[in-house]
Amino acid sequence: MKIPTDDHMNIQELKEIVRKFSRERDWDKFHNPKDLAIGVVTEGSELLELFRFKSEEEIKQIMNQDEFRKKVGEEISDVLYFILRFADLYGFDISMEFVEKMRKNATKYPIEKSKGNNKKYNEL
Repeated sequence: MKIPTDDHMNIQELKEIVRKFSRERDWDKFHNPKDLAIGVVTEGSELLELFRFKSEEEIKQIMNQDEFRKKVGEEISDVLYFILRFADLYGFDISMEFVEKMRKNATKYPIEKSKGNNKKYNEL
């Protein structure tokens, strides 16, 4: 089976994959908002752990290593699983929510104040 790429799959299709996977395992009963949010944070922490105690130079080097990239990809996928599951079960349109949030961010972080600056919006 050929694995589709970002160019050939949409968010709804990803939600359907996650829904089918979870329902086949009878996991709906475990997927309340609190536990799904915990899953996002837990998996995000596992992603962060891959970079713990590494210098910027070390990170640049290991990000070019296939084995390390595979681990990063797995953790990113775990985070995405919980986000997709949450959105699917509780009726969030991820595309709409994301675009709306980016519009708000554009207001909070105007280019003329934030370009090349990593300060939080209330510090600009």
